[in-house]
Amino acid sequence: MASEGQEVRRRRVFYIPGYDPIHPRRYRELYRKESAAQAAISGYEIALLPRDGTGAGRFGWRVQGRIDGSEVLAEVKVLVWSDLVRASMARGSLATYGQLVRTAWIYIGSGALWRLMRLRKGPVIAALYPVAFLLLQAFLAALAGWAAYHVLINLLDFLPAWSGAAFAAVAGVGLTCGVIAWFRRQDGKLFAYYLMHDFAYSALHRGANSPELRARMVEFTDEIAASLSQDFDEVLVVGHSSGAHLGVSILADLIRRGGVRANGPKLGFLSLGQVVPMVSFLPRADQLRADLHYLSAREELTWVDVTAPGDGCAFALCDPVAVSGVAPEDKRWPLVLSAAFTQTLSPERWKELRWRFFRLHFQYLCAFDRPGDYDYFRITAGPLSLATRFAGRAPSKSRLEKAVSKYTSMAA
Repeated sequence: MASEGQEVRRRRVFYIPGYDPIHPRRYRELYRKESAAQAAISGYEIALLPRDGTGAGRFGWRVQGRIDGSEVLAEVKVLVWSDLVRASMARGSLATYGQLVRTAWIYIGSGALWRLMRLRKGPVIAALYPVAFLLLQAFLAALAGWAAYHVLINLLDFLPAWSGAAFAAVAGVGLTCGVIAWFRRQDGKLFAYYLMHDFAYSALHRGANSPELRARMVEFTDEIAASLSQDFDEVLVVGHSSGAHLGVSILADLIRRGGVRANGPKLGFLSLGQVVPMVSFLPRADQLRADLHYLSAREELTWVDVTAPGDGCAFALCDPVAVSGVAPEDKRWPLVLSAAFTQTLSPERWKELRWRFFRLHFQYLCAFDRPGDYDYFRITAGPLSLATRFAGRAPSKSRLEKAVSKYTSMAA
């Protein structure tokens, strides 16, 4: 059924996750649960349908939306790079501490850390948290080992001095390693190792992408290009967290090679909870800065960037192009908007979520009990394109646009 003014009947959505080692089925379950909650609050219908067998090789799901009197079929595909994430996390504790030293040196030595601190404190604190907490864990482990050594020295004074000292030393080192291993097993609650691997991955090549990630991004570009030649009314790319800067480079390459047809589907890019400056401020991020510069002036797409000051893991309301110092004179994008958690979540819900930092970083993909004009499910399963939905919308007045990055060089 099509209603008057309906613009989109079929939509292809590509979701690019952030640095996440977990199987993408979590995103399907999150969409299922939260879309039902938002539909109940906002008075529309939405349901997940079985896959139709197309798009084999990519994880995804189909969505039937009945919103504002219109029926829309959306096909959601997750562009998976969780295997690369898992491979980058397959390191022992000692190697992780090596990552800590190297990553801290890259951000401090390059001057990027001090520049990032001029933007939002939240993500910088999130970056410093694993450094501080891992060092604290090492200190506590060493303290436990030192205490065990001295206790055993006193208890084993009946043995020859050399043998008692050797036994105590071995036991102390063993306890130190055991305490470090125990902390690592608790990382599902503490996130120190996870965050350390995340920031180390971004800094591994000082802002450039690894060869493995570049190859995967080429695959993603090809798949999006194929959808733009099919019978969709809109192709919408959603990049969350680290997936936002991947989306920038993927779409820049897509447009450069002529992948967007004038009479084809509309192309939309929705970046959510972006952390672009964590990469674009690094010395070798020349390609990302060039892609930001290029994409921000293109007419082939609509780019809306949504963050919220309540999200301590994102560079909230920081225009990623402008703060990176690469805004062209004819800049059009992104349209920087706030999800305004303190307004779009009830006081009770906000109180419940306020200190759950990682949960808030995913709130963009969830239901709001006092929704404003940002509604993830209307955007992905509703009858209007991203361009039409936000046409004429003024950007957030509190956005940051001052160029801050020390490095502004761009790839040719």
